[in-house]
Order: sequence, then structure tokens, then C-alpha cells
Amino acid sequence: MTKVFVHEVEKLKKRILTLSSQVEENVALAVKALVSRDADLAKKVIASDTEIDRQEVEVEEEALKILALYQPVAMDLRFLTAVLKINNDLERIGDLAANIAKRARRICKVPEVVIPPELDQMAVKAREMVHNSLTAFVNLDANLANQVREADDEVDDLCKVVSDFVAAVGQKDPEHLSTYLKMLLAARNLERIGDHATNIAEDVVYLIDGVIVRHQSLDEED
Repeated sequence: MTKVFVHEVEKLKKRILTLSSQVEENVALAVKALVSRDADLAKKVIASDTEIDRQEVEVEEEALKILALYQPVAMDLRFLTAVLKINNDLERIGDLAANIAKRARRICKVPEVVIPPELDQMAVKAREMVHNSLTAFVNLDANLANQVREADDEVDDLCKVVSDFVAAVGQKDPEHLSTYLKMLLAARNLERIGDHATNIAEDVVYLIDGVIVRHQSLDEED
């Protein structure tokens, strides 16, 4: 491909990394708002989702323009296909972070309740998965992509712990059950963020190896 094509692809990489950085930060800030009962921080996350949506549209338009102008094939075509799919996953992660922030704002309006540490652990792990999946994409690192896929089970396990906690504490403290259910929904949002990060990792594996692993476990690939 021409130098112009290479230059446009590099610009596209920078755009999606900028988007990824904003999404990562919003995931962390949304959970911080929830745990620390910070309504102002939650409001900031919700407001910034509009900027994430704008960036997502710009990345999609840029990728489609490159496809139309250069009609790439093989690895270059897989790259642009991956960008379009990853871009969509990042936008969805941004939406999920905003959902967590909305629940944080509601929780701030009611008496304080116990928040299980596993919820914060989920946030750390989910954000790490998002970061690592994009790092794998930029560096074409299939091993790191597969580590992200493995980490998804850890997030699922932590979500189960939070779910069990809510079920148990809801019986003992039914007065605050609504608050605990909002907490559970936030945990499920984090679980979905892990799923989207896994989608990105699977797209990275396809980009590198040309193999669709979406419906395969790592054990099945060995």
C-alpha cells in the first residue's frame, strides 16, 4: 500500500487509542463515584459519554473512508474490519460506564450501605481487560489477547460473588434492597464491559491469525 495509506492507518490507530483511553478512564471513574458516593463525579462521567459517542462516529467515518478510497485486501482489510468492530465495542463500554454512573447518582441519594470489595476488584479487572485488549491490537500481540480472554472468567466469578452478597444481605436488610439491586446492576454492567473487552481480544486474534475464535474456548483451540 502507498505511504498515504500507511499514514491514514496510523492516524486511525491514534484515534481509536484516544477513544480507548477515555473509555478506560470512565469505567474507573464511574465505579469510584459509586464506591465513594460522589454524585459530581458520576455526573461528569455521564456528561462525557456524549464525547465518546462523537469520537466513535468519527472513527467509523474515517475507517469507512479508507475502505472506500484504498479498497485494501488481506491483512489490511482485516485490520479495518477489526477497527470497525472494536470501535463499536468501545462505544458500548462507554455506555455501560455511564449506566454505572447513573446508578451511582441514585445510590448517593439514599443512606449509605455496605459495598462488597469485589465490586471494586471487578472494576480494576475490567479496566485492565479493556487496556490490554487495545494494547494487543496495537502491538499485534495474540498472547496478550488470549490473556484478556482468560481474564473474562475472573470477572464473571467476581460478579457471582457480588450477586450472592446482594441475595444474602437483601434478606437481612430488605429496607435497602433497592440500593443493593442497583449495586448488582452495576456489577452486571462491569461483567458486560469484560465481555466487550473479550470481543476486542477475539478480533485481535482474527486480525493476526485470520481465525474466528468467537465461539471457541481457549481449551478447544489447543
